[in-house]
Amino acid sequence: MKTTLFILLAAAPVLAVDFDQDIRPLLQHHCVECHGEKKLKGELRLDAKIFAFKGGHDGLAIVAGDTTKSLLLQRIKSTDDDERMPPKGEPLSPAQIALVQAWIQAGAVWPENAADKAATVDKRLQHWSVQPVRAVKDTSIDSLINAKLSEKNLSMSPAADRRTLIRRLSFDLVGLSPTPERVEQFVKDADPKAYEKLVDELLHSTQYGERWARHWLDIAHYADTHGFERDQLRPNAWRYRDYVIESLNADKPYDQFIREQIAGDVIAPNDPPAVIATGFLAAGPWDFVGQVETRSDMLRRAARAGDLDDMVTQVITSTMGITVNCARCHDHKLDPVKQEEYYKLWAVFAGAKRGDREVDSSEAKRISGEKARLAQELAAARAQIAKLAGDGLNLADMVGGGVKGRGIDLRTGNLTTGKLGYHRDIQTNRLQRIEWPAEVKEAERSVSWVFVPDGRNPVPVAPKQEVKGLPATSGHTWDAIRNGPLNAQRSTKFGGVDYAEKEHSILGLHANSGITFDLAKIRQSSGLGMIHFTAALGFGADASAAASRADFTVYVDAERKFQKLKMRKDEFTHLDVAIPATAKTLTLIATDGGDGIGSDLLFLGDARLVPDVEHSRLTDAEQEQLKQLRTQAVKLDASLKALPEPAKVYAIISEAQPPAIQVQRRGNPEDPQQEVQPGAFAWAHHASMDFGTNAMPEGQRRRMLADWITHPENPLTRRVLVNRLWHHHFGQGLVTTPSDFGLGGDKPSHPELLDWLADELLQSGWSMKHLHKLIVMSTAYQQQSASHNDTASRLDAQNRLLWRQNPRRLDAESVHDAVLSVAGTLNPAMGGPGYRDFNFTEAYAPIYDYITPDKPELLRRSIYRFVVRTTPHQFMSTLDCPDPANLTPARAQTTTALQALTLSNNEFMLQQAANLVTRIENETDSRAAAIRRAFLLCLQREPKTDEQSAATHLVAEQGLFALCRMLINANEFVYLD
Repeated sequence: MKTTLFILLAAAPVLAVDFDQDIRPLLQHHCVECHGEKKLKGELRLDAKIFAFKGGHDGLAIVAGDTTKSLLLQRIKSTDDDERMPPKGEPLSPAQIALVQAWIQAGAVWPENAADKAATVDKRLQHWSVQPVRAVKDTSIDSLINAKLSEKNLSMSPAADRRTLIRRLSFDLVGLSPTPERVEQFVKDADPKAYEKLVDELLHSTQYGERWARHWLDIAHYADTHGFERDQLRPNAWRYRDYVIESLNADKPYDQFIREQIAGDVIAPNDPPAVIATGFLAAGPWDFVGQVETRSDMLRRAARAGDLDDMVTQVITSTMGITVNCARCHDHKLDPVKQEEYYKLWAVFAGAKRGDREVDSSEAKRISGEKARLAQELAAARAQIAKLAGDGLNLADMVGGGVKGRGIDLRTGNLTTGKLGYHRDIQTNRLQRIEWPAEVKEAERSVSWVFVPDGRNPVPVAPKQEVKGLPATSGHTWDAIRNGPLNAQRSTKFGGVDYAEKEHSILGLHANSGITFDLAKIRQSSGLGMIHFTAALGFGADASAAASRADFTVYVDAERKFQKLKMRKDEFTHLDVAIPATAKTLTLIATDGGDGIGSDLLFLGDARLVPDVEHSRLTDAEQEQLKQLRTQAVKLDASLKALPEPAKVYAIISEAQPPAIQVQRRGNPEDPQQEVQPGAFAWAHHASMDFGTNAMPEGQRRRMLADWITHPENPLTRRVLVNRLWHHHFGQGLVTTPSDFGLGGDKPSHPELLDWLADELLQSGWSMKHLHKLIVMSTAYQQQSASHNDTASRLDAQNRLLWRQNPRRLDAESVHDAVLSVAGTLNPAMGGPGYRDFNFTEAYAPIYDYITPDKPELLRRSIYRFVVRTTPHQFMSTLDCPDPANLTPARAQTTTALQALTLSNNEFMLQQAANLVTRIENETDSRAAAIRRAFLLCLQREPKTDEQSAATHLVAEQGLFALCRMLINANEFVYLD
């Protein structure tokens, strides 16, 4: 066999090979099954000329005239089972291999036939969703639906009654049930335009924005924490949520709404709402460990790759309904989106990072400048005070025994220069004596005790001396109490002063830690009498932790002299505490602000004990000058504290020089290929996909993408938006895959209607409220949902032809809000930070412990709930509230026993049932009236005769609570007809 193969291969160059007779049949029989149109292993196709010479993932399969570089020949010749082709069945015969080799050596001539020519036409480019929107004139929603129904000899169902319609409209447009009074008013209104007036009323309600913002935030996968293992808080993310609500209420044109969210900070940099809008790009999860904490460059690159993929996916999928992220590893399997085009979109966002940024840069600059001026004046005043009164005694030196960088270990009392880390198993409220080394003289041993406070009990600060009034702490701490910056401290500056400079000092005091100074010993060695404790107080935390909290308290003996609770990491203040000559101890305590010890890198700048003016040896004039300086310092400090903090939002921070982006082979950040320029994909050929070069500023790239997406001729953006609106009004879209308008998605049930709505959107100036009104005013929308039509059910069980309305279950948020509304406990307050219905404990992985809301501030609409990614709210998730780590264009709807148990027994439901009882008892004066009121509030109707009778017996036996509990568990309460 080997001899025969050698002879054949040696003779190959002189073989006369006919491609159509010898090679094409061989490829069709042995190769196309795995490398054809339907199956594309290794991204290699061998069924048509245009693809065969492109090669696949591993390189070129056919190189004309060069057999050594043609992978096809190498694979069919291989004897390695993992490499040889075809992988199954008998290998090619020596004669067949010789034919392929001879064909390649002779130039790999491949005459095109009809199949080859057909393959040059990409049928995917003819897909319906990327064709221009067809303007359909002189028609309506109902005429287009009726036309489809008539093809099947079907017709629409009768109109729903008014009680059903007002309930349907109210939940659809504002997400709440109507009041019994409004129901009765609508039912009895004889005006032919009563329904239209109701529609207008609901569309103009501020609750409309609260309802429809929920749908948009689902596809923005918004939450108030980062996600991933460190799932840290985003205290400033809420401003983006409020932007969405306000924009929808104002009926902001949809194209403007999209453009602002992608590039508002570039389009209108001095307009706060436009800057806040870019919170859209930052709304998704963010890997803090991979982006910030890791020391591995490889992990950092992987995290950044995930970050860019999330931004690109969110923007394109939410606006244009294309699953572009499928092209991260290879050309899209279904849609004509190339891998290179996907990375062009990466290049658009290459300079975009997530983080807190000022909402109004000019106002922030003004406040910063005013702070710097006041801080400098205060520092100058304090410098003159120190010069007149004497420099005093440096507390940082006392802590380190005179050695910079040395600190006291709270666990042992030993002095250490080592960088210590996280301590969680340390005994709280235990006084630890300092173990002074021999070189520290007795007179200089001014620190008596260190300790970790728990705040829940009186805290000992010295033997037989306890203090009260501290907030509760986690009992965990970090590093040591140190003469100098703490381990992991990022900054040594605040108020325009760098306290690490030679003429200044730092006393580092991480939460939770306390230190007690022996004032008697200090006076004995210094001769001081009445003194002042002065210092600047602030944090050395990373800017990303600016909104987390910590506390600082000062005690003189057992008396609390100063306390600053929940101080933010971007705040600072100045202390001036008078200490009488009889005081024995000075205690400084840092606590965690109730949110754990993360980033609680508190420090005191220039912490000193300085002599009081009355006890210094100054002339009368000098004493008067000192008194005036201290008065001035107090006023400056008050002015400094009175300055507001600049408003911030968690959004996009733009890098001046974005890094170049390269295609990543198989999506691997460690295998970069060719560099790309910013751009988009050519499939939607409404405008140029090229956005300049890599010299284009970061913001301008996003602006060009925003313009490309919202271009009036872009057929996808308008179709996707109107389909999303239809989906939420009918329970399913005209296209049932609302975020996939590609070849893997559904086809529209009514293509003409989809295009008519898309054209109406443009003609109305991109008004979403106009589309809402068109939809809900249609006869199709007003149909009954429970219509019995056996023929229609048989022909169209999924109701794709819309011969009736679709019954729908309320989503988790609507159930939550409706329960509060009928119970009379719903707090209507709009906007602002989200309510936190959990206890928060900061640890390496923060702990979110949910509580039953029982305060008005926790009983707001669920749109204002502080959403945690890694710890979903059990009540909400049981009712199918989606995971905010993912884009959710359509909610999953499950039916489980756990849902029934939750609605019946959850503490929130029981509590609100009791509140509903209280409301009804306050509003009625008899049992019969109470029962009627309960039905009207919960179901928007009077009880039927048998229901009134059964309810009367139930209330007589078990009380009104049993009836209220039953009604808010009824299918009629949680479903829309």
